[in-house]
Amino acid sequence: MAYVISDDCIACGTCIDECPVSAISEGSIYSIDASACTECGTCADVCPSEAISLG
Repeated sequence: MAYVISDDCIACGTCIDECPVSAISEGSIYSIDASACTECGTCADVCPSEAISLG
């Protein structure tokens, strides 16, 4: 089960540089490519708005 980004995302960019497999895409609300996500949790750990969780 891949991580997902909720509507609480503030598009700050903190998570995008932390993802080791570049599974996160920019936008008004960022998104995670479920097929690329390795479920490492790094993105959730650094998210300042706690908008990332296991889907």
